[in-house]
Amino acid sequence: MDGFQFIDIILLAMVAGFIVLRLRSVLGRRTGHEPGRDGPARHADALGAGADNVVNLPSANARRVAPITKLDIEAIYQGTPLEDGMVQLKMTDPSFSATGFLQGAAKAFEMIIAAYAKGDTDTLRPLLSPEVYSQFASAIQDREQSGETFTSELVVLKPPKVESVEMRGSAAHIAVQFQSEQSNVLENTQGEVIEGSDDHVESVTDIWTFSRDNNAYDPNWILVATRSVD
Repeated sequence: MDGFQFIDIILLAMVAGFIVLRLRSVLGRRTGHEPGRDGPARHADALGAGADNVVNLPSANARRVAPITKLDIEAIYQGTPLEDGMVQLKMTDPSFSATGFLQGAAKAFEMIIAAYAKGDTDTLRPLLSPEVYSQFASAIQDREQSGETFTSELVVLKPPKVESVEMRGSAAHIAVQFQSEQSNVLENTQGEVIEGSDDHVESVTDIWTFSRDNNAYDPNWILVATRSVD
C-alpha cells in the first residue's frame, strides 16, 4: 500500500514539473529588464522628469520667462502689456530692436511730414502702404488743384513711444505715438492764410502704425494707418 502511495507522489511530482516547464516555455523568464505592470506610465514619468522641454508643455510663466531671456527683450517692455507682442515679434525676427525701430520711425515721421507739405509723392510712395499713399496723394492733388500752398515746420519732436505690438501671421504691426510741436500754415492763391499761423505753434499727438512682413523680401517698414489724438 505504501509503495503505491510513493509511486503516486512521484507521478504527481513529474506532472507538476512538466507543467512548470511548459509555463516557462510559454511565458518566458524575467531577466530584470522587463517593464513592470505600470511600465508605460513609468516611462512617461521618466521622460517628463528628465525632458520637460520635449514632452511636457511649459507653463505660461515658463513660456514667458524663457523667450525673454533668450530673445533679449528690452527691459522697458518686460512686465508690461507690450511684452507678449514683443516676444512674438522677436520670435519671427530675433534681430529686431525696439530702440532702433523707434529711431527709424522718428526719421520716417519727419520725412513724411516734410514730403507731404512739399507735395513730394515720389518720396512718400515707398514709405506708405497703397491705401495710405492714396489718401496722401489725393489730399495733395486737391490742394494743388485749388492753388493752395501748405507749409509745415516740425519745431520739436519728442522721443516716440510704442503704443502696441501685434503679429498678424508673419506681418508685424507696431503703433507709435508721436508728440510734436508744429507750425502749419495753409494759404490760398492770393497768399492769404486759410488755416494756421506763422507765429503759432501747436501741440500735435499722432498715432502712426507701421507694418512689415517678416517673410517678405523687402525688409522696410511702411506706414499703414494714421490717426490724430485730440
